[in-house]
Amino acid sequence: MTVHVGDRVLIESERAGQTGRSGVVEDVLSEQPQRLRVRWDDGRTTIFAPSAGVARIAELAPAQKPKPRKKTA
Repeated sequence: MTVHVGDRVLIESERAGQTGRSGVVEDVLSEQPQRLRVRWDDGRTTIFAPSAGVARIAELAPAQKPKPRKKTA
């Protein structure tokens, strides 16, 4: 699945009684292996490397997606 800047990442908790995490993709660092910079809803930003079945991606409508940032060298 292709992930884009602005898509939502939804992760279910592996432990009963704990809530999952969700956030917004801020940057796609690499496609293979997939590495994403995600701004989580709690305000933290991390590099996320999803493995099979761990995350669900909710694609936003084109009008809702932020404009891509220009990369600096």
